[in-house]
Amino acid sequence: MQFNFKHFKGDLFGGLTAGVVALPLALAFGEQSGLGASAGLFGAAFIAFFAAMFGGTSTQISGPTAPMTVLSASVVSAILIHREGDLSHALPLILLVFFLAGIFQIALGMIKLGSYIRFIPQTVVSGFMTGIGVIILITQVLPAIGYVPAEDESHIQTHWVAAERILVEDAFLSASEAWVEESPDSTGGFDLHHHMSFSQADITNEAKAIIRQESQGVLGAIRYIPLGMRNINWLELLLCLSTIAIIYGFKRITTAIPSALVALVVITSIALFMDLPYRSISRIEAGLPTLQWSMFTWPQFSNLGPYVLTALILALLGAIDSLLTSVVADNMTRTQHECNKELIGQGIGNAIASLFGGLPGAGATIRTVGNIQAGGKTRLSGMIAGVLLFTTIVVLGPIASQIPAAVLAGILITVGIGVMDYKGLRGLLKMGWGERIVLLAVLILTVFWQLVYAVAVGLVIASFQFMKYMGDWSSSQFRLHIDPEEDVQDVLIKSLHGPLFFGNASALAGLRSQIPVEIDQVVIDMTDVHFVDQSGVAALEDTVLAMKKSGKSVKFKGLSGQPEKRIRAASNLLDD
Repeated sequence: MQFNFKHFKGDLFGGLTAGVVALPLALAFGEQSGLGASAGLFGAAFIAFFAAMFGGTSTQISGPTAPMTVLSASVVSAILIHREGDLSHALPLILLVFFLAGIFQIALGMIKLGSYIRFIPQTVVSGFMTGIGVIILITQVLPAIGYVPAEDESHIQTHWVAAERILVEDAFLSASEAWVEESPDSTGGFDLHHHMSFSQADITNEAKAIIRQESQGVLGAIRYIPLGMRNINWLELLLCLSTIAIIYGFKRITTAIPSALVALVVITSIALFMDLPYRSISRIEAGLPTLQWSMFTWPQFSNLGPYVLTALILALLGAIDSLLTSVVADNMTRTQHECNKELIGQGIGNAIASLFGGLPGAGATIRTVGNIQAGGKTRLSGMIAGVLLFTTIVVLGPIASQIPAAVLAGILITVGIGVMDYKGLRGLLKMGWGERIVLLAVLILTVFWQLVYAVAVGLVIASFQFMKYMGDWSSSQFRLHIDPEEDVQDVLIKSLHGPLFFGNASALAGLRSQIPVEIDQVVIDMTDVHFVDQSGVAALEDTVLAMKKSGKSVKFKGLSGQPEKRIRAASNLLDD
């Protein structure tokens, strides 16, 4: 690993600029994830530093991004549901999933799969990014209007009956287990009342837990938005709208200073100076982070199974996000990134961030562009950005804790608006029906189902559409040609500029039936066939054997490369 200090001044300004840009976003993404603002800051600091140190894109700035945060939030939500809403109980497994995602990214880079990321269709990426934007906008409605369902006393009372039922069921199970453990013949008897008694505070807390679970995610937000609109906190809404106005308005004045940071500082300062009764973000403790060794215990590993696929999707999403940003950096700096090395660097950054309770991330386009424009040229710029963010956590944690939650909601709303692919949406009318289906399917599934499966479904649909197109096109290129100048008439079966694969293999049978009975010799011209799969070999084998049984001689012409190797491996096809 080499470091070039020749451009230190540019790297210093680039790193500081990127760190300043990353600060408000890291806070906002941490809050959105459900792990708190500190998780966003730790993720931004560690990933920026280590992804730059070990990565393959010299000017890339990494950290939590909108797609990674939305998927991470779904992981947090799913595990919290199974841990009864207890974050301290759920955190080790959550961080273990994040750690595994980092390990997967390292593995992807080591087996050199980075170059295959480019094969993901633009319609899948477009639908996914727009879906991410929609998710952010929907889930930030309640924070923007200052409505927290689990703190609405009148709404909590509507859940008391359900809360009592759950408490009774849990108490009964607990009592049953205790009765089995205790001896029925003991003189003290079994105190059922002790196990079945609970206070009004217990009922209220259980009701709050039910409401928190109900209000999770997009569907939960949609469910509670009507109730929230009847209970708007006008101060919180004003803080949110003021933040959005400054973010968009300040850009018209200058882009030298990140407008999100300006909005955060200005609105927070006003709120503090006027002593407004606003809702603040989660507490950020000052000092060094602690290693989360509790994730590496048998109970966590034993519960990891259902989340392995999620960790893999998280790793793939981070890889796509990072490599797309790497391409942007290449275009701006006229350099060439090392895709597999970049994945290894991202994996190391995400794995280390999880060890300290940080949110996973990827290459961040806005931060990378800011770094390059400010003079950043080497990996030192990313490392400097990480150091700046880490220093902010250690020194300014308690001060940052006073930021209004509505300010971060406003920042996230602008992120949601910005992350959507408007170019892809505008191009919907110009696309074929197949591409429209892929984009809209990915968008809808991303918003209303599972991010983990949305991309997979989109890839499957796009792949089948591509295979059908290639199969139909290459089948149309198969031709029969009878040579009238030969004493023995030849039939040439030509495939022009296309593979012979499972998508068009059946077309050979149709051509075989068109060969006139009087033909004695068949020549199969493979000059323009550059790829044959096992289905193509099997179809050729069936065709050749059928024609030989009917008394025709069969020869091949123009065989070379991969098709020749595959066909020679099939002993029934070549006589020589």
